Amino acid sequence: MSLFVTFEGPEGSGKSTQIERLSARLERAGVVYQLTREPGGTPLGTRIRQVVLLEAELEVSPLAEFLLYSASRAQLVQDVIRPALSMGQVVICDRYADSSAAYQGAGRGLDPRFVADVTWAATGGLRPHITVLLDLDPALGLRRAAARGQPDRLERADLAFHVRVRQGFLDIAAAEPERFVVLDAERTPDELEADIWVAIGSTLSAMGKLEGAAY
Repeated sequence: MSLFVTFEGPEGSGKSTQIERLSARLERAGVVYQLTREPGGTPLGTRIRQVVLLEAELEVSPLAEFLLYSASRAQLVQDVIRPALSMGQVVICDRYADSSAAYQGAGRGLDPRFVADVTWAATGGLRPHITVLLDLDPALGLRRAAARGQPDRLERADLAFHVRVRQGFLDIAAAEPERFVVLDAERTPDELEADIWVAIGSTLSAMGKLEGAAY
């Protein structure tokens, strides 16, 4: 059996830290996993990431932004995620389709039905089993992100945009409580790691992928 786990959250929510910690736990437990990210994860996705996210001075319309993310997602699902899941692996993805619903839908104002339809086409309807949402006040998140250095395209957007994005994530989570693990990202990294492992570890244990001691 396979497991598809995604991490979502506003800027500065600490996704990278928690993904790294979860990966380390899986390593220690001997669980075979595939780690990837959006946009990116494939040669095409990496080039799209450079254009749509890192070349912040380049003008990109909301529609073009969404379609570029969707193209990266389609390639990632085909080349990385589905093959790993078909081999019974655990796949951990740093951002996935919920990011488009929150950033380009709620944030940029694209029609939610259009976003959902294109996302369905790009992914073939592939949905995560578990989504960890690290929720954070946008003002604090942007301060954290600014401390890392040069902001990317999304980090340069105004606070009102990020407030809409956060609410978009929370609305998605409220509509699908069985899939989401929503955590307060103002808590310490150790506390967040422990709660994430309770959710992921218990699922892996139920699937028979963990020995009792490992969990």
